[in-house]
Amino acid sequence: MNARKELEQRLALKRRRSLGNMSDEAFEELELAVHNKPADFVDDNEEQAFLLVARALAAHAESRKDDDLLDDMQYAAERDRRNKALVKACQNALALDQNCVDAQTLQLLASDLPQNDLFERLCSLHEDLAKEQGEIEIPAAGDAWANVFARPRLRLQAALARTCINTARFRIAADYCADLMARAPLDALGARYTCALAMARLEDEDGFNWLDAREGRHGNAWFHLSRVLLMYKLGRVPAARRALRGFDQLCTGGAYLLLQPMYVDTYLPDRPTFEPGSFEESILCLHEADPVVCDTPDFAAWASDQPDFLASAQSFCSRNGFEWRDWNEGAQGPRLG
Repeated sequence: MNARKELEQRLALKRRRSLGNMSDEAFEELELAVHNKPADFVDDNEEQAFLLVARALAAHAESRKDDDLLDDMQYAAERDRRNKALVKACQNALALDQNCVDAQTLQLLASDLPQNDLFERLCSLHEDLAKEQGEIEIPAAGDAWANVFARPRLRLQAALARTCINTARFRIAADYCADLMARAPLDALGARYTCALAMARLEDEDGFNWLDAREGRHGNAWFHLSRVLLMYKLGRVPAARRALRGFDQLCTGGAYLLLQPMYVDTYLPDRPTFEPGSFEESILCLHEADPVVCDTPDFAAWASDQPDFLASAQSFCSRNGFEWRDWNEGAQGPRLG
């Protein structure tokens, strides 16, 4: 979430609305002025609350920069401190505007609730907003994400869909994702990635193929891994082997991450940005896919037994200076800071 940029967009649009007729050139000058000093244009509690959220997220991101220097106990203490600070900032924002959706969502995500409790709270918030504000409208232009004021609710629904994956509510996850893609077809939030994992777990080959075709069959880590899982679950082992080779070849570090999962912290509030085809993409994919992988008996062991897959994973580990750990140690690979 680029909260600073969204704040600037919100403020500029509100000021333009209050001033009435404004030429495009004048609006460009207004946007520049807002960009330079956004706080000067905050003149209602709604945007003051959003400003607090933006500042809190910036402080949260800044506090993560030295995580790689911390040992596990120090990291846990620092993570707890900054999440409590974020929750407090959200409470302050909600004191100004009790309807600040991003503050409500972030407060829940940063509270480290058990996943089933988190699902219930996010679902309740989502349903309450639908009752109070109606469904998120699809604008004439065709993509709700173009409306910056609709984005908080879209982010909430994307977080809810990912929580459905984490709590084995795969059909509900697919339904939320389908609704998101209908309302925001350009899918800035990557609901299609979550949907691909859900389709694989549901063994819904038609649904997965529809989704793959919708994306022009370009593929990425989520789609490549989901195809492997789908073929494996359907018992089509030769196709699963071919898909596994493709996953290994096309997803940087994918084999290593499947066998040696990395820790990824809670998304606050949405999926971090990544370069297509990068190791970061594979990290995020395997993190999100973990509930599906764990729910697919013997899948990781089967993949490890396929020709050259284990060797590829260990080679990547060695080349990048990571530590390889045996399954019987019960430990995960290096933490993502």
